[in-house]
Amino acid sequence: MNLEELQQIAENSKQERAKADFEINVCMGTGCLSQHSDKIKDELAREASVSNKRIIVRRTGCMGLCASGPLVFMEPINVLYQHVTPERAKEVVKSVEGAPIPELLCDLREHFDDQVHVVLENSGRIDPEKIEDYIGRDGFVALLKALTEMTPITVIEEITRSGLKGRGGGGYPTGLKWGTVAKAVGDMKYVICNGDEGDPGAFMDRSVLESDPQRVIEGMTIAAYAVGASRGFVYVRAEYPLAVSRLSTALRDARRRGLLGNNICGTAFNFDIEIRLGAGAFVCGEETALIASIEGKRGTPKPRPPYPAVSGLWGKPTLINNVETFANVPPIIRNGGAWFANMGTEKSKGTKVFALTGKINHTGLVEVPMGMTLRQIIFGIGGGVPEGRRFKAVQTGGPSGGCIPEEHLDIPVSYESLIGVGSMMGSGGMIVMDDTSCMVNVAKFFVEFCMGESCGKCIPCRAGTAQMHQILAKICNGEGTYADLDVLVDLCSVIKETSLCGLGMTAPNPVLSTLRYFRNEYIEHIENKNCPAGVCACGSREIEGSVSGEVEVHA
Repeated sequence: MNLEELQQIAENSKQERAKADFEINVCMGTGCLSQHSDKIKDELAREASVSNKRIIVRRTGCMGLCASGPLVFMEPINVLYQHVTPERAKEVVKSVEGAPIPELLCDLREHFDDQVHVVLENSGRIDPEKIEDYIGRDGFVALLKALTEMTPITVIEEITRSGLKGRGGGGYPTGLKWGTVAKAVGDMKYVICNGDEGDPGAFMDRSVLESDPQRVIEGMTIAAYAVGASRGFVYVRAEYPLAVSRLSTALRDARRRGLLGNNICGTAFNFDIEIRLGAGAFVCGEETALIASIEGKRGTPKPRPPYPAVSGLWGKPTLINNVETFANVPPIIRNGGAWFANMGTEKSKGTKVFALTGKINHTGLVEVPMGMTLRQIIFGIGGGVPEGRRFKAVQTGGPSGGCIPEEHLDIPVSYESLIGVGSMMGSGGMIVMDDTSCMVNVAKFFVEFCMGESCGKCIPCRAGTAQMHQILAKICNGEGTYADLDVLVDLCSVIKETSLCGLGMTAPNPVLSTLRYFRNEYIEHIENKNCPAGVCACGSREIEGSVSGEVEVHA
């Protein structure tokens, strides 16, 4: 496929859309599908077929406001409906020319106005199972530009100029990693997309794969050209069947169009991608464990060096980035690295996708420029905590992150600032907690998760997380002592410094951050055998509306 052919497909797609008076987009991401949005789409299509107007009814991916689903967005009138049911389909179709339906109208300008969509620019706008829709919105233009106008070195230079860092949690400079793989010597090189998203409350990568799979394919292919790879793998957990299905369709269509396989876009470049399903082990998000799993071995980490960039999959140089990182690549190549670098902060460039969950009014997916404050994200875009409750903390970075109290809500969100307050960016999970949450119990919840997900290969993680959980359970039961707090701190230090991989190294973060900011709750459990939030087994006093124990997350 050459530029003229790509432009013709894009033009055909635009002409097809121009024939319609109105477009009705139905969210068919996992969240809305679970509420039967497929039936809503069928009813809307049936009603549109008997309407006297030319109406396109389209399947799309996630629109962001997951808690308000099923969502229906109508263009060009820019009306968003929430909690739509099949029974309202006739009214929805009729409303394209009349007044909006008040009880279905979702008018959340503050939720959308402060966002900047780079990764999510197509989500909710295209049919993820039609490659023509993606091409119609500048899809594969970046790939063609890279293959015909740029050398591998200039592609890497553009990514470096953008300041893009790995969005999987480590925050390693993407251009530097690509450059290392490009320089590595090997008769075969690989590119791996890490889609093993296992954090509680995280669903960013799943939504991107469901909503815009071609974008990830294009980003991986550009990366392969830059580093000299000829084979790629998308490692995605089997619990994401919709993402796997749509990715499979996207790969098949890309091959048919000559955008994957041999002589891509009429050039000498060859590259193809396979899907590898993971069994849902959190530790397989770690690079060396993920590689072992693809090789058919038990998913356990290995000491580094050597790093995968030098000796990775089957001992060959291997580039590994996560879904969101690859999704940033096409717009960077299209628009230039300087365009991306103009967003964000001095050291954290671009935008970041977050999954807002927990005790918050607008649960869902958001994308904001780096540097926006936690307060703006939680209380502006997220709508704050439900009425009648008080904000207590936000957990960023998943089970490896920390709990940030109200006093730090005005810090700008960046890799450096979050580490400074005892948390981390992670892959983008953001769990909000109110005054019904017990922070000792929250720490126990995340430590229990890490304990259960530990591969058991190294003693500090295997035994240390179990001992931490035992002590936290003891405190929650009203049996803790001050000596237990000292042991917890010592354990955290040993586990962080001696664990083999990032799972163990970061497992103490929830404990350390809650001890740092909510030590009074630990003391209340120990001294007075009382849980201030009323959720632990010790002599608790009930808080109206509190729920027992677990951290509440939504996906």
